[in-house]
Amino acid sequence: MSDPAPALDDSLTLSTTPVRALLRRAPVCVPPELPIRAAAQRMREHGVSSVLVTQDGALLGIVTDRDLRNRVLAVGLDPQRPVIEVATTALQTVDIGDAAFDALLLMARLNIHHVPVTDGGRVVGLISSTDLHQRQSDSAVVLAQAIHQQDDVEDLRQVASRIGALQRQLVAAGTSAHAMGRVVSAMTDALTVRLLQLAERKLGPAPVPYAWVAAGSQGRNEQTAKSDQDNCLVLDDAYDEARHGAYFEALARFVCDGLNACGYVYCPGEMMAMTAQWRQPLARWREYFRRWIDTPDPKALMLTCVFFDQRFVAGERSLLETLRAEVLARTPSQRIFLAHMVGNALTHTPPLNWLGHLQTIRHGEHAGTIDLKHGAIVPIIDLARVYALAGGIAAVNTRERLLHSAESGEISAARARDLVDALEFLTTLRVQHQARLLEAGHAADNHLRLEELSDLERRHLKDAFAVVKDLQGVLEKRYLAGRL
Repeated sequence: MSDPAPALDDSLTLSTTPVRALLRRAPVCVPPELPIRAAAQRMREHGVSSVLVTQDGALLGIVTDRDLRNRVLAVGLDPQRPVIEVATTALQTVDIGDAAFDALLLMARLNIHHVPVTDGGRVVGLISSTDLHQRQSDSAVVLAQAIHQQDDVEDLRQVASRIGALQRQLVAAGTSAHAMGRVVSAMTDALTVRLLQLAERKLGPAPVPYAWVAAGSQGRNEQTAKSDQDNCLVLDDAYDEARHGAYFEALARFVCDGLNACGYVYCPGEMMAMTAQWRQPLARWREYFRRWIDTPDPKALMLTCVFFDQRFVAGERSLLETLRAEVLARTPSQRIFLAHMVGNALTHTPPLNWLGHLQTIRHGEHAGTIDLKHGAIVPIIDLARVYALAGGIAAVNTRERLLHSAESGEISAARARDLVDALEFLTTLRVQHQARLLEAGHAADNHLRLEELSDLERRHLKDAFAVVKDLQGVLEKRYLAGRL
């Protein structure tokens, strides 16, 4: 099997990661008069290696496993004595906004393994040398390496469970949404490649060349914590259903089932390689795109939106490159097709009312929220896709499509920058919202309540929506004037 497409190495370092990114739980605190034995029991109950000794919110000291060993057991101290007697009271602390690297230097310099974290003088957490080592083990590069070392789906599932923590750390460290999407998508690529390797180990080598292709948000390198699968197989034209069909069905089933086990749920529309329709030879894929372009009915437009955002992941790269080159050579001259694509894009509009005010969902489960995916980010993705189709632009990532579209003249450089800035702002809101949910133990979603935003963020949100709505109007006039 060929190597996977190169992934962006954008893992964070401890020098750029704030201490707040390491905090996973509230500190366990005990009063100074609590017996030593009771403090030890408290540590066991909470599964921690240290407790903070506090009184009326003030930090008095810290007691660690090493203190219990050296100051209690080794000297035969009565475990009913007050815990403050064995606490370290000459404390060093770090601020929640300090760099994690500074905390590591402090621990190394003082030969300590635990440091309380403060925020405005108030104790908000505790970090340990273990946390710092775990932070390094959750970096993108090390996580990808761990993925490629696993030999079964269950082990892959356990490693994949750390991707959510990686995204939260990226958010806390202020990583750009664009870079974050590439990092998270690279983890999905790594899982996919390893699952393909395990499948071939089980089934034997592929009988004909194939390209495993990511579509949708993974294809665009824009995945977040809440993602389902969009993928397909482009097979060499030597493929014969009677001789090779069972192999590729088993291969695709193994990979899609494995991705589902790792948290990437099955596509509700079944747009996955495990569906026979999306596991076809190159000649059939040519027919698909030709039909979608020549007969742009609603279903064809929906499929074009998913499968035009294709990116090679593993196998034989030339199979996909050949297909995409042929499609991109046709689309710029297909005015009717482009008009239908614009009409389809206008079904997703920013939630602004006729006065230009933010408008939340009125009814149902998500009443009072804004859908950051379909109402905010998808309209920009749709605009960029139309620009790319009209200009024959090969880029798949939305930001790159916008920048290339400015170079080709599909959109002015100034308006392209406006859309890039709007996309970055809206995607950042989305991943920050998801990080807050994950940190609180909830499932990630795309529904933001305006109360989560500052007044300044709300103004930026309105400005971003206004930019998108304005450019939707420009495309409407360009392609649909006289048609609606």
